[in-house]
Amino acid sequence: MGEFELIEAICRMSDRLPKNGFEGIGDDCAVLEIGGGEALVFTADALCEGVHFLREGATAYEIGQKTLRVNLSDVASMGVRPVAVLLSLSLPDDLPQGWAEAFMVGLTEDAARYGVALIGGDTTRTTGGIHLSVTAIGRGATANLKRRRDAQKGDRILVTAPLGGSAHGLKDILAGQLDTAAAATHRLPEIEIEAGAWLGARSEVHAMMDLSDGLASDIRHILKASDTGAAIDLDRLPLDAGATIEEAAAGGEDYKLLLTASDEGCDALMRDFEAAFHRPLYLVGEITAEGLTWREKGKKVERELQGFRHF
Repeated sequence: MGEFELIEAICRMSDRLPKNGFEGIGDDCAVLEIGGGEALVFTADALCEGVHFLREGATAYEIGQKTLRVNLSDVASMGVRPVAVLLSLSLPDDLPQGWAEAFMVGLTEDAARYGVALIGGDTTRTTGGIHLSVTAIGRGATANLKRRRDAQKGDRILVTAPLGGSAHGLKDILAGQLDTAAAATHRLPEIEIEAGAWLGARSEVHAMMDLSDGLASDIRHILKASDTGAAIDLDRLPLDAGATIEEAAAGGEDYKLLLTASDEGCDALMRDFEAAFHRPLYLVGEITAEGLTWREKGKKVERELQGFRHF
């Protein structure tokens, strides 16, 4: 059973359970409307040593920051702001003296930067590597929530920043090149908290999610949820930190935002975004009726591009 098959099995099982007011599995966050035109959103993410980070490739301080940021990125992708997190730590006996303290300094300093409360969690011992888990909570206007299922045929597909830097950086780290710009990008992604909230308030934006497993995987989540297709222009992908097209399309762990916007509103959205953030939105394709097509110079190309899968 692959990762997506496992997720589908979990979804089938969850359908038999009470909803208790929650809009559950299917987006980057679960949604609970709380009245007054507002909603809470909830997400949980785990980071495992050897899969999401290498102890020798990053400091404990950086790992603390990344652990928080990759969870807050899910909240941002829903179009609202994060407000609180819960943290669970499973730590092995062989940690160097001071590692846990440095980790917590990194995490709490970033929490202060983003205005997020640390409200609880758990600590335990593990006989394997480091295992880190965060539950993040966001709050915002129900009308601003962006869901994967709302992409529409004719929408334009955009990303908020250059891609592929993290995948390129992982290659550098594995090669022992720890001081490159790409390696720094992999260790500590810049997430889109302000952009996510801004885009949430824009009616031109229909669907949105964050890019954690790579564009090639993540766009498929939007297409499945909205029962649409897409055409992606590989030669229009913005490349970060020396990345290749393959790294930008399939590398993962960029933690930028992937969104669809109405064709008629896209130009204004792009102009206003650049005015607000002094950087562009990048147009990379459009939503179609069905299928996923890769293009170069406007022509269809056959490319076997798949994002990261855990199984």
